[in-house]
Amino acid sequence: MTPNPSDIPLRCRCGHVRGVANDVAPDTGFRFVCYCGDCQAFARFLGRPDVLDSAGGTDIFQMPTGRVKLTAGTDAVRCLHLSSKVFRWYTDCCRTPIGNTAGPRFPVVGVIHSFMDRDAGGRSRDEALGAPLCRIFERSAVGPLPPNAPPPLSLGLFPIRVSKLLGWWLRRLGRPNPFFDVHTNAPLSVPRVLTPGERATPSQ
Repeated sequence: MTPNPSDIPLRCRCGHVRGVANDVAPDTGFRFVCYCGDCQAFARFLGRPDVLDSAGGTDIFQMPTGRVKLTAGTDAVRCLHLSSKVFRWYTDCCRTPIGNTAGPRFPVVGVIHSFMDRDAGGRSRDEALGAPLCRIFERSAVGPLPPNAPPPLSLGLFPIRVSKLLGWWLRRLGRPNPFFDVHTNAPLSVPRVLTPGERATPSQ
């Protein structure tokens, strides 16, 4: 079967955890860069500073959870809580961040760029996802923003983001959610809660 050109292979750094993101294009998701302290703490915990840009930003593509499938290695998928509302997913095999979700019924996953196999298909990240639309929480940046940092979140982007979310909800694109049990809504892995010390220093 010929691969769909709008599908992006997903894989962790070592290749144990794999999957696919279906129907990925600039107009089927919402790409942004997040500079919040929790995203930075997540990267520190994983020992993956390479995931962040020079100012501590994480490149994220929000899309419907139902269009993300995990096809191998789910035994190594783990979950982290830095706040009660966000589930942060990563691989235990090679400490690759996967993405963020807000629970079994919320139809959005923020896939982190490190889990996308950009070399497959020959497209650059910008070609596949479009340029980042905005940046958020830049006050938590740990240094000067990169020259190519996207603009701040504007009021004009709110209707775009809300319309996408509402459309995904009405079209039931949040199911199946690959990170939660379809029958019990239990997370694929019991969330780990970091101690204050673990949040502040890199994982050993």
